[in-house]
Amino acid sequence: MAGPQCCSNPPDLSSSSGAGFVEEIGSLKCYITGSADSKTAVLFASDIFGYEAPKLRKLADKVAGLGFFVVVPDFHQGDYVDWGVTDLQEWLKIHTPEQGFEHAKPIIEALKDKGIAKVGAVGFCWGAKVAVELAKHPYIDAAVMIHPSFVTVEDVQAVKVPISILGAEIDHMCPKELVKTFEEVLTTKPEVDSFVKIFPGVAHGWAVRYKDEDENEVKLALEAHQDMMNWCVKYLK
Repeated sequence: MAGPQCCSNPPDLSSSSGAGFVEEIGSLKCYITGSADSKTAVLFASDIFGYEAPKLRKLADKVAGLGFFVVVPDFHQGDYVDWGVTDLQEWLKIHTPEQGFEHAKPIIEALKDKGIAKVGAVGFCWGAKVAVELAKHPYIDAAVMIHPSFVTVEDVQAVKVPISILGAEIDHMCPKELVKTFEEVLTTKPEVDSFVKIFPGVAHGWAVRYKDEDENEVKLALEAHQDMMNWCVKYLK
């Protein structure tokens, strides 16, 4: 189960902002950014710190700048992990990625009803399990998992859409050996295009919880962001 590394360097939610706005879609509040006229959408599934995290929203705005309509649902419905206060094991019993998957389905349906032709899912940590669940079905057209948690080999074996996996070298939640196993599984599925990469010297959570003063962490976070955006452009544009 999740340990301290999963919760390292939590975001400062007091400064949450972003260029977008919050609106309800499919019964959940969602941070929305990008052109409403876009025919392609990217759904972000956050980590345990929720959809208000400033760096997550900043990244959503960046993806929207490529012409995507980006939706970041509040899968945790306002109940985010407060590191040092929240009982994480109890929280995970209440907020399962499987519930996130169920909540995501009506959101994607609503997007398609409004004219969106293609939808991609990008999941971070807890949200990566949501993304891989969606990737097992025809709900989405492409998926990206960034420093995933709770994802199994069986999950990856069941993936049906192009998937990119961006892992950290130092990660107890998803060790690099497991990421390499995911890659091996995907090589046996020629019908599913894949891209797998392990980022050296960084730990779980770095892509959206990087320390601004750590030049290497910032550099590799930006590299992961670019890899993610390239995947979205490749399969959603």
